[in-house]
Amino acid sequence: MKSRPDRRTFILTSLGASFMTQAGFAATPSETLKEPPLPAPAKAAAQPVAPSPARKPFEIDQLGHKRIDPYHWIKDDNWQAVLRDPGLIRADIKAALIEENAYSAAMLESTKGLQDEIFNEMKGRIKEDDASVPTADGPWEYYSRFEKGAQHPIIARRPRTKGAFEAAIPSTEDTREQEQILLNEDERAKTSDFYETSDAQHSPDHTLFAWGEDTQGSEYYKVYVRDLATGDILPNPIENCDGGFTFSPDSKYIFWTWRDENSRPAKVYRRLARGGKDVLVYDEKDDGFFLSIGTLSSDAFISIGAGNHETSETWLIPAATPEAWPFVVEPRHEGIQYDIDHWDDRFIIRTNADDAIDFKLMVSTADKPARATWSDLVPHHPGIYVTGSGVYKRHMIRVERENANTRIVITRKADMTEHFINVAEEAYALGASGGYEYDTDIIRYTYTSPTTPAQTLDYNMETRDKVLRKTQIIPSGHNPKDYIARRLYATAPDGQQVPITALMRADTKLDGSAPLLLYGYGSYGMPMDPGFSIRSLSLVNRGWVYAIAHIRGGSEKGYGWFLDGRKYKKMNTFTDFIACAESLCDAGYGTRGKIVAYGGSAGGMLMGAVTNLRPDLWAGVIGAVPFVDVLNTMSDTSLPLTPPEWPEWGNPLEDEEAYNYIASYSPYDNISALAYPPVLATGGLSDTRVTYWEPMKWIAALREKSTSGAPMLLKINMEAGHGGASGRFDFLKEIAFDYAFAIWAQEQQA
Repeated sequence: MKSRPDRRTFILTSLGASFMTQAGFAATPSETLKEPPLPAPAKAAAQPVAPSPARKPFEIDQLGHKRIDPYHWIKDDNWQAVLRDPGLIRADIKAALIEENAYSAAMLESTKGLQDEIFNEMKGRIKEDDASVPTADGPWEYYSRFEKGAQHPIIARRPRTKGAFEAAIPSTEDTREQEQILLNEDERAKTSDFYETSDAQHSPDHTLFAWGEDTQGSEYYKVYVRDLATGDILPNPIENCDGGFTFSPDSKYIFWTWRDENSRPAKVYRRLARGGKDVLVYDEKDDGFFLSIGTLSSDAFISIGAGNHETSETWLIPAATPEAWPFVVEPRHEGIQYDIDHWDDRFIIRTNADDAIDFKLMVSTADKPARATWSDLVPHHPGIYVTGSGVYKRHMIRVERENANTRIVITRKADMTEHFINVAEEAYALGASGGYEYDTDIIRYTYTSPTTPAQTLDYNMETRDKVLRKTQIIPSGHNPKDYIARRLYATAPDGQQVPITALMRADTKLDGSAPLLLYGYGSYGMPMDPGFSIRSLSLVNRGWVYAIAHIRGGSEKGYGWFLDGRKYKKMNTFTDFIACAESLCDAGYGTRGKIVAYGGSAGGMLMGAVTNLRPDLWAGVIGAVPFVDVLNTMSDTSLPLTPPEWPEWGNPLEDEEAYNYIASYSPYDNISALAYPPVLATGGLSDTRVTYWEPMKWIAALREKSTSGAPMLLKINMEAGHGGASGRFDFLKEIAFDYAFAIWAQEQQA
């Protein structure tokens, strides 16, 4: 089943081909002038004056603990409406945000040329008129492509003219005459400052095309349906969708998830695909459980997934009777997770049942596959994390992660024999894409590493032949031999070996003289796979070492690696990151006090924590949409992600232990009179995941208490949400701003 997770995730790794375009950068030519008169003695430029947000003490009494929040007022009481319409924000808060943005721009005015230079470098590594490899489905091939200069893609299809395993059509061959454009996102984006689509899919009978649109960044989507025979958009689009929907296998209905007033996907509805009344199919009563919708691989069932961060439940509707009420596969049991797929005569279940910490695969041949009917198919192997599986008519695949690398395992149904798709590089990432077709022997997968641009390959699971369909093109040029990627290990305070992936130019001296950027995330079990990035090269080519710390709280070394960095073990995430910084310095990859730390969303919480714990290590800290007000956020049940995330962090409203533990590390609550380094925090006014007031409160408190006098900068995108700017080029401008800050901060310590 295809699911759409809804977490505080902000992954800063490689960009795929859809984000690739080209642009040049020309320096302004110097002018020849007559000799000017001698200037008057230069006066020192006036330092921009930092904003000083008002302090309005707000007392909070919780489980017998009293605390004062002087910046509580920055949270608009009408915040739900503001997320839907940013123009409704209270005037004093808007004025404060504008002042913060102006101050940050003024402080980094000297880097404006550098920002433009970095932006053009990154843009120059993108193939402007790039396209995805077409994916076959029956008589059609579906794909996306970019026009030159476009911020958003075109989604299109063309008649299927080649076998699924034949070589790709040469890029010089013009196939536009056969093309049917399904959606021109760039054209529709012209009417709004922000534009993003969620799921975009065609009906199984190829007569309809549907997509979700968000024009605020609030993740409330409006789902439109186009009749592909006429090209017309049907009336009465779906409102208040969380972005997830699916056609029923007979193409008659659309099933979709409704987002409530607190931004939670809480109900599943069904409507006729060509328009009609919405019928409630499933209503989730637990605020802590989010919903997803999809179909199983065989197209025999429609699937509704419900779950939080440690418990899940699946409901199925037979595709032959899409109007039927769903039945539960196995009722939810606290701490038990499972997902299910259908393989004609059997069900395949991926689960952590029976203490299978790193998950295993089980099988059931029952018509209704309750837990009592499951038996082991692929047993649990500690340290080998089964991250996902998929089935085809004659084969099954599973993806495993071990020691921060991935592998794809193929099982032949006829005799249940296995083989692997392996690669030889030290640090790399593999990813399998499901495709549309079930009755096929071909799977598509991608391969990339920090030095190797992404490759897209088709693989015959029966013959084991493979065809390279596409290699990511870097128009400005890229030679992998110019770079070195290394897998290193740091020893954590408790003795655990923490993987690090480091990328540098081959000629970089490892004597501590190179600037070092250390990136980390470490939450929700989200791995930071070591892939190719068109962005990090702008630092690496300037002599930097770009390192990723694969810390606990992620799943790089298995699901147990995640469990060892969550809830009451969260401090391991922070001490692992510090250990990585120390280890890199000891090995000559950087120097203490001259490292720039970078993380976003829950990785921004990491940034806040390590800044409090070891401010002496960093030349600068970048917290992108940082989750830093943890105690207050986890105590506010009206916020979208609070109840679902109590399993991740603990419930400080009812649990004394959770309150005390969160209070011990919550970045906003642990700022004290220390010599903090320069800090840059970014956010989005429409962000439903990490609300705008978190980074603003953090910067205000740092500015108030820091003894160093270092600048504390805040940049809020007034027209975007969690992911920042929606256009592929505008997004790069935000990254260029971050990198310019990193270079500027590091130079202050030189």
